[in-house]
Amino acid sequence: MGTPKDTARRAVEQHAEELISLSERLHADPETAWEEHRAAAAVPELLDRAGFDVTSSYLGLETAFHARFGSGPVRIALCAEYDALPGLGHACGHNLIAAASVGAALGLAAVADGTGLTVEVYGTPAEEGGGGKIEMLERGAFAGTDLAMMVHPAPVDVAEARPFAVSHSKISYTGKSAHAAAYPEAGVNAADAFTVAQVAIGLLRQQLPSSARVHGIVTHAGDAPNAIPERATGRWYVRAETLAELAELEPRVMRAFEAGALATGCELEVEPESKPYAEFRTDERALEHYRANALALGRKFAPPGQAARMNRASTDMGNVSQVVPAIHPYIGIGSLPATNHQREFAAYCVGGTAERALLGGAVALAWTAVDRGPTEEATA
Repeated sequence: MGTPKDTARRAVEQHAEELISLSERLHADPETAWEEHRAAAAVPELLDRAGFDVTSSYLGLETAFHARFGSGPVRIALCAEYDALPGLGHACGHNLIAAASVGAALGLAAVADGTGLTVEVYGTPAEEGGGGKIEMLERGAFAGTDLAMMVHPAPVDVAEARPFAVSHSKISYTGKSAHAAAYPEAGVNAADAFTVAQVAIGLLRQQLPSSARVHGIVTHAGDAPNAIPERATGRWYVRAETLAELAELEPRVMRAFEAGALATGCELEVEPESKPYAEFRTDERALEHYRANALALGRKFAPPGQAARMNRASTDMGNVSQVVPAIHPYIGIGSLPATNHQREFAAYCVGGTAERALLGGAVALAWTAVDRGPTEEATA
């Protein structure tokens, strides 16, 4: 029979082809935040067939789901992300995240009764800027969870997540159109407002903490070169070490956008795209278990440095970690020099190395849940 870990590993391996097929299916059909209708239907299919109690459109969110198996006293939550990046597809590997969480759940289902676990999979939409997990938290998701986990693809393995807190804002300027050659003085140039704002932000950066990040894109700035742009829009992120630091930093950045409006005479509108993502609070005991389990599976963790920077990326899993014990390790797919959010990285998110990371991550998560069983106290 073997140990519960042996049983969980065999269960993952028995589903390997289906898990790889799921990952490939998601990769070939990327859907962006809040639009993941096909993914939200495909990801829980394996769980449903394995006897999980699946709830679609969970908590009123059309592209979220919840799946549950077992009735043990310790509740393990596995987060499945499956949204893709606009224009880049699965260049952050969420296809692997979803498949690894499903795989871990299937492994745990094979041992849940004997290990005192209740296994839950949360299908969490809109991680790439939409704050899906925050919406779910506010509607009651994760309540009573003893440990929440997921594993995220990266160029190399890094155990501990140290994400920035981040705010996401839509910036809009409204001016007045006019013929750019005949009546330029009659126009109020919304595109110029962004130019002023970006110069101000560039100068502000030298006075910001070294860990702060301010970056964004202009998504629209006019329709014809002979017409003064009357409308310009963009999306901007502000990152800081903590939510507290972000609250101090963000008003300084917003003043740069106000400067653009003041200088050009445009009207400014700032609309949050989601509530801010929090910094990550790691459950140290669970992380110790994950690290030991990954090493036992032959994974190798990278030393700090350029290749290991992905653990600083922001995630709404940080908000989950503020409420329940959580870990968010990164698993390498051997992509260097390609890194996350590059087309080249997306190409690495399928194929042999990605498949080994998927299955290894699933087993490592399952083993970590077994270690966290009812005999161990949670250590948030």
